[in-house]
Amino acid sequence: MPRITNLPHLAEQVFGVPQYATRQLMDSVKAVLIPRIHGVDGGTILALADDTPEREDTAPQQGGGVAVIPVHGILVPRRGQISRACTELTSYEKVRSQLQAALNDPAVYEVVLDINSGGGAVSGCKELADYIYASRSAKPITAIVNFNAFSAAYFIASACSKVVLSQTSGVGSIGVIMEHMEASRWEDQVGFTFTTLYRGDNKNNGSPHEPLSEQSRTFLQALIDDAYETFTTSVAQYRGIDVQAVIDTQAGLYYGPRAINAGLADELSDPQTAINNIAAKYRPQPQQKSGIRLRAAAIDIKSKM
Repeated sequence: MPRITNLPHLAEQVFGVPQYATRQLMDSVKAVLIPRIHGVDGGTILALADDTPEREDTAPQQGGGVAVIPVHGILVPRRGQISRACTELTSYEKVRSQLQAALNDPAVYEVVLDINSGGGAVSGCKELADYIYASRSAKPITAIVNFNAFSAAYFIASACSKVVLSQTSGVGSIGVIMEHMEASRWEDQVGFTFTTLYRGDNKNNGSPHEPLSEQSRTFLQALIDDAYETFTTSVAQYRGIDVQAVIDTQAGLYYGPRAINAGLADELSDPQTAINNIAAKYRPQPQQKSGIRLRAAAIDIKSKM
């Protein structure tokens, strides 16, 4: 039976902090969260805990010298899951531990990140991406975009040795977004009054109990600017392109050949063919099998990592 998360704790991870996420992802999270904060049962239970059992389809899979690590759904710093919903969570912490296990396994010659995500949290994203970038010298790490790698997901993909996407796969959304939820009028209607006592001029910045002040807006904008500079300069470093070219994307979404022309991806291929070709490199020639069998060898064997 899923546990209902402490909603204030979940809300503080969504509102008032910078996010490497698409506008659509932010709206989908709010559609679930806001009704429950206001006491309306939206029919979805949010569970976010390190003791949540890992879903079978999010476990790393290994075979044929290739380890495939899923990077799906909303990206968060620590493990979690959204139950009874069509959305899942992947944590930076978990991806790093799976990647480290694959890098340390002598039977693994190449690591594949199977990515389908609209992004997520700023916290922890840069650290994982830097770890991926530094690990490229040990083993090839390929990002297969299957079928979206936007914002935080692209931050991670850009750090890989190679980015492969299909004709209809998308990358980009290199930007930062933040939502400030101002609930003072609703609190007036239900009879709530919050009195906040604090020391330090910036301690109460972004309070949801009052309209956003100019001081708060300046403070929060500085957080966004810092996160944006981190994102753009990192992508430029990982991809070996000019930072201005990254800025000029203006958080746009790039699909198929257009993504390659913009320097955001390297190769055009459907996901199955891409994983077949990677697996074929490490299959002894006399025992080489058909593409479908190779794909099964690469991603259907359960990993012991």
